Amino acid sequence: MTALLDWVQQTGLAVQIRDSLFAFPLLESVHVIGLAIVFGTVAIVDLRLLGLASLDRPFGRLAGDTLKWTLFGFAVAAVTGSLMLITNATVYFHNVYFRAKVILLVLAALNALVFELTARRAVAEWDQAPSPPPLAW
Repeated sequence: MTALLDWVQQTGLAVQIRDSLFAFPLLESVHVIGLAIVFGTVAIVDLRLLGLASLDRPFGRLAGDTLKWTLFGFAVAAVTGSLMLITNATVYFHNVYFRAKVILLVLAALNALVFELTARRAVAEWDQAPSPPPLAW
């Protein structure tokens, strides 16, 4: 694994990003913007699910409107995060906090998948309700 990580961080793109005065800070800034979009749109949906905001909008419509932005923000964060990762892959790979972050991202994806496969199927039943049934929590 170490050989692969060494190779990745020696690619031309990784070296260009690492040696550039502006590339890494720019990537980091765009990464934070992507994360803000993800967390902001998730907060909008969660507040609706909790019955605390946007009660006048059906959940299905609200979720549909925010999903494309959530996916966009996630794609931006994933691409910029990957580009930052390749600049120092061996250090990041062996960092406990980075590994915890990756595990939490996988758990978040599984949570979204479980929601889509269970509670989201019954969205029409609770679309107008101020809060969803316990299955959605």
